[in-house]
Amino acid sequence: MDKPGHFRDRCGMANLLDQLKQSTVVVADTGDFESMRSYRPQDATTNPSLILKAAQQEAYAPLVDRAVADLKSSPLSGEALVSAIIDHVLVAFGKEILEIVPGRVSTEVDARLSFDTEGTLTKAREIIRLYEAEGVPRERILIKIASTWEGIRAAAALEKEGIHCNLTLMFSLVQAVACAEGGITLISPFVGRIYDWFKKSTGQEYTGADDPGVQSVRRIYAYYRQFGYPVEVMGASFRNTGQILELAGCDLLTIGPGLLAELQSTEGTVERKLSPELAAAEPQERIELDEKSFRFLLNEDAMATEKTAEGIRLFAADIVKMEALIAGKL
Repeated sequence: MDKPGHFRDRCGMANLLDQLKQSTVVVADTGDFESMRSYRPQDATTNPSLILKAAQQEAYAPLVDRAVADLKSSPLSGEALVSAIIDHVLVAFGKEILEIVPGRVSTEVDARLSFDTEGTLTKAREIIRLYEAEGVPRERILIKIASTWEGIRAAAALEKEGIHCNLTLMFSLVQAVACAEGGITLISPFVGRIYDWFKKSTGQEYTGADDPGVQSVRRIYAYYRQFGYPVEVMGASFRNTGQILELAGCDLLTIGPGLLAELQSTEGTVERKLSPELAAAEPQERIELDEKSFRFLLNEDAMATEKTAEGIRLFAADIVKMEALIAGKL
């Protein structure tokens, strides 16, 4: 192996994916097991949309059918039965993923609980209970929760129980600061959806370091490093490899199969763009937050407000579709 930034595979050719792995933990953003085997990521993330897509494929139908068969004769009925089956499906996918990746899998709480702290706590504990019943230790699970005030409060409580969380649908430094203050394990700031909003709003194209999604992650990373927060930053929601390469050096990056394939098939040199040393050169002003200031500052950020709300709606809609899929099998 050459020095970082000049990694070469067995064929002597340097591809961008292998180089990226020298400074960043690469995470597969998919519910497709075969993709994970191809790209050898450390961790994997899922969400309702990805699980729904996978569950509709013939190759993964047995996982869904098994969950239905296992619970069909339980005393549960109606919505409670469908909800329990979905929990079992999520855990079944997660367990299969953990047989492929050496690290962790992120499993998402029902997005309709995004403004329900107690409901989120109950659902997260149930997911962990199901994993542990299957012999999977909680250390290998990240519970994904939307970065609302209620979601962050639930995650802070779960962290105290040894249940680690991944705060998703994150679009602002304010959300990131609240997570840091709550002792959250990992956050997933969304790059591509921020880019989408600004491109639509301004009509401009953004590339490289000028991309507002890239800038958002850089700002969060710098803030955490300057103020000593141990929270892991995992850039997410990418539209192109340029965004990914601009965040080389970020703690983790979760990447879909299409972009993983593009990185793996492209030769070139990856320059590290994020590091604690570089972060020190980007002075940050400390933000003091309570619930009132969190809600006000988030409301002042039109992009973050709109994209958080939109993301919750989209994930909630896919949970409803998943419920219909399960109900059809009953």
